[in-house]
Amino acid sequence: MATRIRRNPDDAKRMILEAASRLLASGGPAAVQVRAVATEIGVTDAAINHHFGTRDQLLEALLRFGGATLRAQLHAVLETWNEGPVDPAGLVQALHRLYAGGYAELALALNRSGWRDSRSGMLNEVVDRLYARARQECAAAGRKSPSRKDIQLTVAALHQAMVMEPLFGDEFRRSAGLEATASDPMIDWWIRTLSATVAGSR
Repeated sequence: MATRIRRNPDDAKRMILEAASRLLASGGPAAVQVRAVATEIGVTDAAINHHFGTRDQLLEALLRFGGATLRAQLHAVLETWNEGPVDPAGLVQALHRLYAGGYAELALALNRSGWRDSRSGMLNEVVDRLYARARQECAAAGRKSPSRKDIQLTVAALHQAMVMEPLFGDEFRRSAGLEATASDPMIDWWIRTLSATVAGSR
C-alpha cells in the first residue's frame, strides 16, 4: 500500500494549480477537469474539491494563478532594467507567453460565464517604471517626454493585443491584408512601438 504524502494546504494548492496550468496549455480550458487534474498529480477528485470547491472555482483560481505567475515574470523583467536600458522585449514576450499558454481562452470563457475580476493595477509597476525612465531619458536628450496617460494607454493596448492574439490574431491580420502566419512580426512591432513611446518626441 502506497504511503500517503501529507502536504500543507498552500503546497497542495500550488501543486494542483501547476498541474491545471499544464493541462490548460496542452488542451485549453476544456482539458482542465477535476478528474484530469487529480490524475495528473496522483490524488483523488475529492482532494481537488477540498481545496477549490467546484470546477468553476478551480478555473477562477487558475486564472488568478496565471496573473500571479505573470507578475513574477514581469518583476524579473523590471529587475533587468535596473542594470541597463529599458528593453520592452521581455515585457512583450512575457505577456505573449502567458496568454498563448491557454490563459487567453480561460479569461474569455470565464468572462462569458459572467465572472469578473474586480482587482486592477496588475501592470501599474510596469507603467511607473516606463514613465520614470521616459522622463529621465527624454530630459537628458532634450526630447518631450510622453505623459503618464500615454504610457498607460500604450501598455493597456499592448495587454489587450496579447490577450487577443491567441484567439483572433490570424483573423485580425487577414482583415488588414496580412498573411495569417506566426505572430513574430506583430510581437516585433509591439516592441518597437513601446520603445518609440518611451523615447518621446522632439
